[in-house]
Amino acid sequence: MSTTWWSRSSKQQKQDQDDRASESQLSEKDQRILKEPNSDADLNPGGLTFEEDTAGGLGRHLGVTSCTLLIVGRIIGTGIFSTPSSILSGVGSVGASLMLWVLGFLLSFCGLFIWLEFGTMFPRSGGEKVYLEAVYKKPKYLATVVFAANAILLGFTASGCIVFASNILVAAEQTAGRWNERGIALGVIFFVTLLHGLTPKTGVLIMNLLSIFKIVILLFVVITGWVVLSGKTRVADPHYNFRNAFAGSSTSSYEYATATFKVLNAYAGWSNVNYVMNNVRNPVRTLTIAGPLGLGICAILYLLANVAYFSAATKTEIDHSGVTVAALFFGNVFGSVAERALAVFIALSALGNVITITFAASRVNQELAKEGIPLPFGNKFWASNWPTGKSPLPGLIIHLIPSVIVIIAPPPNIAYPFILDVEGYPQQIINLFIVIGLFYLRWKKPNAVRPFKVWWPLAVFFLAAAVFLLVAPFLRPPGGIGDTPPLPYYLYCLVGIAIMFAGVLYWAAWRVILPKVFGYEFVPRKERLDDGTVVTVFSNKKIQ
Repeated sequence: MSTTWWSRSSKQQKQDQDDRASESQLSEKDQRILKEPNSDADLNPGGLTFEEDTAGGLGRHLGVTSCTLLIVGRIIGTGIFSTPSSILSGVGSVGASLMLWVLGFLLSFCGLFIWLEFGTMFPRSGGEKVYLEAVYKKPKYLATVVFAANAILLGFTASGCIVFASNILVAAEQTAGRWNERGIALGVIFFVTLLHGLTPKTGVLIMNLLSIFKIVILLFVVITGWVVLSGKTRVADPHYNFRNAFAGSSTSSYEYATATFKVLNAYAGWSNVNYVMNNVRNPVRTLTIAGPLGLGICAILYLLANVAYFSAATKTEIDHSGVTVAALFFGNVFGSVAERALAVFIALSALGNVITITFAASRVNQELAKEGIPLPFGNKFWASNWPTGKSPLPGLIIHLIPSVIVIIAPPPNIAYPFILDVEGYPQQIINLFIVIGLFYLRWKKPNAVRPFKVWWPLAVFFLAAAVFLLVAPFLRPPGGIGDTPPLPYYLYCLVGIAIMFAGVLYWAAWRVILPKVFGYEFVPRKERLDDGTVVTVFSNKKIQ
């Protein structure tokens, strides 16, 4: 594949370099922080220096507002409109359900503070990729390849696309068939890919507007809930669920573990800015403000929205309604016509979630390619900002491919929920290694520059939760039936582990087996592409 496919003219390059110079003005404190950690070669993640890793692209154009909305847009998807009812059914009481939402909030904040420490130590794009490389340096590139297997093979946003399609069909009063739903979902993922790849600034603008829209919708739900609780609506007894809030609570540890997974999935996205740090102005200051602010906004809205939901319907109504708690809320308060409006709200929320996830995932894919991971057609193309020189369309294509496969291939009834379960388990394994790495660096590099330090008991709490969440799915559920019958309840955990093990095998073939069989060694070199991006390229040198 010719380099001219993603190169740009010298005039465009000079203009963009000038733009980047003006956009990447860092505060004096940030400049000092960015340089000092890299003075220790042992702390430099990957094969590129900080200056090389952050070269190229649109530059630092995301401020506190955009980064806060990036987190809000990622966290608020469709879960808050549907998850509360399934959590309530699992744990058996409104009180236990609300306590789990508080627990999910606390766990998420503990995780956020750990990621803040790493993110301010290593303010570059890639998130967990960077932190694993900084800690687990040997065997070389093993951590990078294992993370790449998880990020690429499970890096899809099919769920948001399907949810958008199904809710648009509901709003249009059309029957959801197998292919009209999938056709709309495919249109969404292709639209988002081209939006971010060809018009990156417009993509960020739409992303921010949809994030604000989500906040407005949840505020509407919260305020409506206050009105319901005041007794001024047609809901007969809005306080019914809160009188004996813990009556009927489950005593099954499996039920609580499953419900906790669902809550944490609803909070997922608090680390979204860590993936795009190369695009963040004053990255250290911005991350430490936007992270807690974004997660805090979502947590408050989530808790108050749950209170609003439970004020409009009894537990029995929610269990036997056959619809989501949000649909029941709108139907009981405003009538059945409002349910169509809710379908539009959920569709737009899902679209915003897809746009936000895709924006971050493409940057992670680009960072993986820049490290020299062997990919079809060579890693230079996938690491580039072709064709605009400002946004990684090749990285977006890496994200597009598995999304299309998941939308088209599996039958939805069993395989689709199973795939969603598989997504989460390897991430929990990565989270475990991240928090262990935090303690390792505290011990090994106690004097390293840490602009933000997490209080160690919070890290211990997160570590304990990570271990529990890895063990809990193997606990036998009541009756031995999981979420995706007839498949074994533990199967998705084994598949998730197998995907990470596939990364180990890929690394072994690339770095050990093939060089030994064919008698060569790797010689790394760095190349600067026409768009300014610096990549590591490996050539094979015959061993004499």
